[in-house]
Amino acid sequence: MHIAYVIVTVLAALAASSAAVVDVIRPQWLRDNMENYGIPERMLGLLAALEALGALGLLVGLVIPVLGVAAAVGLILYFLGAVITILHARWYSDIAYPLPYLGLAAGSLGLFVAA
Repeated sequence: MHIAYVIVTVLAALAASSAAVVDVIRPQWLRDNMENYGIPERMLGLLAALEALGALGLLVGLVIPVLGVAAAVGLILYFLGAVITILHARWYSDIAYPLPYLGLAAGSLGLFVAA
């Protein structure tokens, strides 16, 4: 179980950090989506920081478990917020975007608890 936890946690950290990089780069499709969801573009820096901190917390959590748990819970809440935002904006076609990130963060937490 420990090997699965490490693999899923590293994948979750990579996914969250890649999402942070996209937020920093701010491609046009992302800016269009943020406008569609009613989120000001100026929020992308904060969102990128939260994702990056979550990714870092997951990796540090491999050594200091309490930080990993906190990071996983934070990322779960973050990506649940993304799902709720998309649903609230009624852009149902975009709902699949945050789900893999949410699943990886939840998988990391679930595997930690199971181990």
